[in-house]
Amino acid sequence: MDAIDCIRTRRSIRAFRKGPVPKEILMEVIDDARWSPSYKNSQPWEIMILSGAAKEALSKHMVELLESGAEPTPDMPEPHSWPEAEKARIDHLYKTRSEATGIDFSDPAVVRKAKKVNFNFYRAPHAIYLFQDGSLTPWSLFDLGLFAQSLMLAAHARGIGTVPQAFATDYARQIKSFLSIPKTKRLVLGISVGYPDESAPANALRTDRAAAQELVTWNE
Repeated sequence: MDAIDCIRTRRSIRAFRKGPVPKEILMEVIDDARWSPSYKNSQPWEIMILSGAAKEALSKHMVELLESGAEPTPDMPEPHSWPEAEKARIDHLYKTRSEATGIDFSDPAVVRKAKKVNFNFYRAPHAIYLFQDGSLTPWSLFDLGLFAQSLMLAAHARGIGTVPQAFATDYARQIKSFLSIPKTKRLVLGISVGYPDESAPANALRTDRAAAQELVTWNE
């Protein structure tokens, strides 16, 4: 798969086959992603891969926190307002997904159910957490985003599905304690990883993108 095909065909996968991805293949993905650019080559990313009993135990812990009514403790607070253009795209996504599934994604009960599904990593065989030192500036957050994209593209090039998950960091303080990640680290992103179940309806929906002409301003 060439780079352009990889970028254009990658999508978020929310249903996975049961079989694990071999450890050596996952390490190849990380080995590719580590070539991502970063400010002054600081490489401000750390990675933890969860599988098997460890992943299941964390999922159970997060679901229990949700059901107990525990307040979220994210290191990256959820945004509650958006500029007009971005909000319109989000609204369009929810409308499209609602039409495709018959589910009202603005319903708090649906959001709660979605969190549980996220906490179970969509039953993927693996979960990856990306984190970094909490003292790093927004430049390093940008760099970690570049790394996450590289990781997901490297996985897709090998036929491995991924989905980036903000909800998976809702209980960052408790997750770091559970996984023995130092309190001084900033938990940024969770990613479900596994071979896609191409027959699952959850993987049939592909989101659109704004046209390039809407994004570019020429100054000549």
